[in-house]
Amino acid sequence: MKTNLKNLGLVLLASFAMVSCSDDSAEGNHIPSATEFNNLKQAALDNITQNFTLVAENGSTSFTSDKGVQFTINGACLTKNGNPVTGNVAIEYAELFDGGTMLVTDKTTMGRMPNGDMTLLISGGEFYINATQDGVDLEITCPIQLLIPSTLTGGADTGMTLWDGTIDEDGNLDWDRQDQNPAGQNNIFVEGTGVNAPYYAFFNAFGWTNVDRFYSDPRPRTTILAEAPTGYHFENSAIYLHYDGEANALAKLDTYNDTTDQFSEHYGQIPIGLECHVIFVTEENGQWRYAIKSATIAAGDVYTFTLSETTVGSEAQLVAAINSLP
Repeated sequence: MKTNLKNLGLVLLASFAMVSCSDDSAEGNHIPSATEFNNLKQAALDNITQNFTLVAENGSTSFTSDKGVQFTINGACLTKNGNPVTGNVAIEYAELFDGGTMLVTDKTTMGRMPNGDMTLLISGGEFYINATQDGVDLEITCPIQLLIPSTLTGGADTGMTLWDGTIDEDGNLDWDRQDQNPAGQNNIFVEGTGVNAPYYAFFNAFGWTNVDRFYSDPRPRTTILAEAPTGYHFENSAIYLHYDGEANALAKLDTYNDTTDQFSEHYGQIPIGLECHVIFVTEENGQWRYAIKSATIAAGDVYTFTLSETTVGSEAQLVAAINSLP
């Protein structure tokens, strides 16, 4: 009788161990490839990309986006391989104003400081504009103009400047501040007075442009680390940081240590005492698997995610979850 009870206990213990492993590791679950995860982010960007057409000979042509941003391109200034363009031109346009959309498209607001380190930017809108003809990227020799309703950004902020976006070798969108020109090229200003006065922006190149300022916080700062569930790493998952109270911004733990399997914000720019949410995301059979942890930052924090803490949902559900954070 003792032997039977002992065997039964061993069976129950083994069963519990199997359940625990299933909950807290990727074993037995779908492990996405880097391609599957990247395709999910690209699909999110495709979902917000708007398409327009202009005729180069018509000169300046204005378009209004789904959210009410007006942008103007002068067709007479377009060139292809150094030659003036004639005929129809395809325009691609995307706009991002909220943290949820920034996350699913992986278009965060991390700006380069004078010393080369990256830190959080508060965004007045991220914009992608490109012009092509017969599949060939075009260039422009005079400014593109944006009129941005500041109601989309929580009100006008005279501290905003323009930033150029580039995709680095790890796929991160990094922002570098544009040189300011008082003549109105590569510049931004608020038209009129009041919190709802619109922004006017002028810049001279296609690609990614951001209306931003550095996040300001006087508290001492620290570096934080985070660990994804077993089987998830820098190529098939990501970890982001939502600063509570800053809906128009999103930071990213943009480096990874292959030895420790840890994501890092290695610049030491996270304010100690910051109330925030740490967010793990990956792909799961064409949907998003994610977990969101509330946190108050302490020096040298390490945040660990387990598979049992995650949920699977659609892009819309994840965007809504991020945008509902404080």
